[in-house]
Amino acid sequence: MKLYRIFNQVHQQSVCCCRSALMIQCSGYSANRRTKPRIVYPRERVSEKKLSRRFVDYLLVTVKGGDGGNGMIGFSSLPCKEWAGPDGGDGGNGGHVIITACHNVNSFSHVASVLVGKHGTKGRAKCQHGRNAEHTNVRVPVGTLVKNADTKQLLADLSQEGKSYILGRGGAGGHGNHFYLSNEMRAPAIAEEGGKGEHRQVILELKVSAHVGLVGFPNAGKSTLLTALSRATPAIADYPFTTLNPHIGMVQYRDNIQVAVADIPGLIEGSHMDRGLGISFLRHIEKCACLLYVLDLSAPEPWQQLEQLQYELEQYMKYLSKRPHAIIANKIDLPGMADKLEILKSKVSFPVIEVSGKEGHNMEALRKEILRLYEAYGQAAKG
Repeated sequence: MKLYRIFNQVHQQSVCCCRSALMIQCSGYSANRRTKPRIVYPRERVSEKKLSRRFVDYLLVTVKGGDGGNGMIGFSSLPCKEWAGPDGGDGGNGGHVIITACHNVNSFSHVASVLVGKHGTKGRAKCQHGRNAEHTNVRVPVGTLVKNADTKQLLADLSQEGKSYILGRGGAGGHGNHFYLSNEMRAPAIAEEGGKGEHRQVILELKVSAHVGLVGFPNAGKSTLLTALSRATPAIADYPFTTLNPHIGMVQYRDNIQVAVADIPGLIEGSHMDRGLGISFLRHIEKCACLLYVLDLSAPEPWQQLEQLQYELEQYMKYLSKRPHAIIANKIDLPGMADKLEILKSKVSFPVIEVSGKEGHNMEALRKEILRLYEAYGQAAKG
């Protein structure tokens, strides 16, 4: 008994010592943490492959409407009436998959590649019908085209705010055995299975992805210009093909006017023959109402870039290069660019706006030109 008391006292003393030591360590750590200066590490360059939000204007979607609930086989049993008759209820209807045009959405990046509607519940006893499933509503940008994935047939054109289209219809609920009750069949032992939801593949495509598109060769400074004009944050680096997917930026003006500007991935020579990812890039340009040709003044002969860009656009689609456009001479901040700018102005018949996306030079003139193109597009659309 004495040995047990001695052991208990020693154990309690050791526990108290450990607790006090732990409290001292914790208090010292918290004090050091308060006085420790904050270290700010330099921000690393973010690759576009790591960006979570991307602009998507073409999407293949597999749609499956919700299945209907099965009908029930049941027979009620009441006091003093053992064979009260069939009481199996009907199943609930499956939910539709519906898309709705909305001005607050400008991309398909939030739309899943597989859309499945909710299923209806099965019928219950005492003639209780199953619950109908809620519809699955997906918001898409205004101007969305819905096409059949196999035949490329146009199914719907959501060109107005609030316009909806049912991508996949839900299946009807099955009838229970109470539905089949008749004078000839007083005790039906049959029920109907719920209908299967509609299953198909469709293509979602934006008719006009942006009001103005930045068109140019790789490393011409399109992403830098978009960053200077709007709050968009595309990946920027000094190597070709930094931009792999289009990025949309909204340029704000007075009277609540917003102009969508798209940073199109850089084209290369022979893009109309699908060199690199040329066809997919040209498809994005096709959906822009106006164009801004971004020329790199640091190139040996920047005026040849305009001819090559217009040639690629014309080979892909006739009159594509004739859309309302302007010429942007970028990287004017580099030394020796003034002479090239004068030669460029003498070789083209359109006004040239010299800017520097990196330094923010002459951005106000570029903003005015974008607004002019946007107003010209609006008048053409009304006409």
